[in-house]
Amino acid sequence: MSANGGGFLSALNGRLNLGDIIVTVLFFTVLMVLLKKFAWGPLMGVMDQRAQLIANEIEAAEKSRSESQQLLEEQRSLLKEARDNAQAIVENARKQGETQREELLTAARAEVNRMKESATLEIATEKEKAVAAVREEFVSLSILAASKVLGKEISEEDNRALIEETIVKAGESR
Repeated sequence: MSANGGGFLSALNGRLNLGDIIVTVLFFTVLMVLLKKFAWGPLMGVMDQRAQLIANEIEAAEKSRSESQQLLEEQRSLLKEARDNAQAIVENARKQGETQREELLTAARAEVNRMKESATLEIATEKEKAVAAVREEFVSLSILAASKVLGKEISEEDNRALIEETIVKAGESR
């Protein structure tokens, strides 16, 4: 095998130029180093920047979604608070209406009672005036009748005093 093995490399070397292979491998290695430095490095940098940009956009979108969710919750809270305030205002207005209604009813009842008392007082006053007028008329008629019966005239003052005394005694006996 060593004869064949040594012969194979010699035969191959005869067909291939070992110097060309070394130079080609050397150029290929230099080309790979240059590609890595000038093409692959910047390409990977661009890819890293793109990945970072996408990650930043995803993070910004997540932050925006979180802020939107928070704003939505705040809006819901404000809406609930506004509904509660509106309900409280309506309830307060209803209570004030009830209070005013009660105050008006109380004032109207007080006015009716005052008017009744005033009317009662006025009726009593008018009754006293009417009784006094009837007494006066009765006294006048009694004086006239007594003077005709007696045929003489008694002083009107004496007669009036006598009749008033009689009326008072008649009122007491009732």
